[in-house]
Amino acid sequence: MNRFIIIIYCLFFIGESSAQTITGNFSSIALQKIRLEGFSGLKTYVVSSSTTDEKGNFTLSYSKSDYGVGYLISSDNKPLFIILSGEDIVITGEALSVPETTKVNKGQENLYFEQYAKEHPKREQALSAWGYLEKIYTLDSLFTSQKIPSQAIQEEKHRIKKEDVAFLSSLPNDSYVKWFLPTRKLVSSVSTVAQYRPEEIPETIDAFRKLDYTDNRLYKSGLFKDTIENHFWLLENSGKSLDNVFEEMKLSIDAMMPKLATNEKIFNEVTDYLFDLLEKYSLFQASEYLALKVLNEGSCTINNDLANQLETYRAMKKGNTAPEMFFDKSNFVNPTYTFAKLSDLKSKYTVVVFGASWCPKCNEELPEIAKLYDKWKLKGVEVVFVALEEDKKSFMDYAKVFPFPSYSDNKKWDSKIVKDYYVFSTPTIFLLDNKREIILRPNSVKQMDAWVDWYLK
Repeated sequence: MNRFIIIIYCLFFIGESSAQTITGNFSSIALQKIRLEGFSGLKTYVVSSSTTDEKGNFTLSYSKSDYGVGYLISSDNKPLFIILSGEDIVITGEALSVPETTKVNKGQENLYFEQYAKEHPKREQALSAWGYLEKIYTLDSLFTSQKIPSQAIQEEKHRIKKEDVAFLSSLPNDSYVKWFLPTRKLVSSVSTVAQYRPEEIPETIDAFRKLDYTDNRLYKSGLFKDTIENHFWLLENSGKSLDNVFEEMKLSIDAMMPKLATNEKIFNEVTDYLFDLLEKYSLFQASEYLALKVLNEGSCTINNDLANQLETYRAMKKGNTAPEMFFDKSNFVNPTYTFAKLSDLKSKYTVVVFGASWCPKCNEELPEIAKLYDKWKLKGVEVVFVALEEDKKSFMDYAKVFPFPSYSDNKKWDSKIVKDYYVFSTPTIFLLDNKREIILRPNSVKQMDAWVDWYLK
């Protein structure tokens, strides 16, 4: 029995000794809840929590599995970021929301971080200022003859960059901060590079392409989402034509895939988020390319929801023949507009719109289509509205005002037509010719109307 107790005690002691502590004193947050949160890819989680005493003292703990970046947050919900690098940390200050009053008393990694956080913004400001002056001395005829100031500007820019590199080089090779700071600099510099230092765009894009999303340091850094967003934002705002932007996005997707394919969980997490991001900003050529790339990646299993969402781009891409639609005539809202199958329509083109009364965007787009219907009809374009409804009366009440054929089998997402067309969101629009070849996948009524005006003059 005593031996058993000793074993349990030892296990408990080992477990306790593997935890690190964050001890702090912040005078203005006395008797408040305080918690430590960590990052896990696109999500955050609570590492530990406590309540400060009457003097604002607290102690929180974290383990080796929390290695990365975390943040302390109290009742004002303004976080103080901190490096969780496997060391005990002691910090003091007035409030977590006033970082300029914060001082790191113990924890070498956080001391490195604190020093760089104070010095680096000043270097960046100076670089932007020198860059502005350099343009004046290079492009303005009043100053281009002044070679000495121009050379001095270049030398000072070089010196500032060298100083930044020297600080990072001085850190130990196994330092988390040594990896984190250049990565954070890359992510945070995007808008400045695009606006003030466009000559650095190719180098910055190349740095993004070299990132490894399966690196646990990135996964736990709090930069995971920002690296995806800022990478593709910079591509979109690189000053190139839209066609070239899409080509660059394809190159970036290609660069990301080999390492992502080695980690199924992160592969799904990144591709799901990136696909939604590209769709959100109407970058459909890039989202289609990503979809096909993901679906053709044989080394990873795709989450079912994501797979269904992406499959529409393989099965329903431009140039493919859309599936035939078969209709129960009793499910049309207006008996005047009934037909047994889609191919019965004799129009040169057909716009198929998938939508629903419960879809806010549909309630904007469908009335617009109704306004344009007569114009489109005169140019040989028919419209068929397929509604994802469950209740027949609700559908009838909703669709009876539309001048175009409207249909619902009241099976919502389980409708065979909906499944055949791989519809995963509403509204979804397809433009078909009289042989059901997919001519266009408009992302809005405005785009569809522009096509009519341009191609059917």
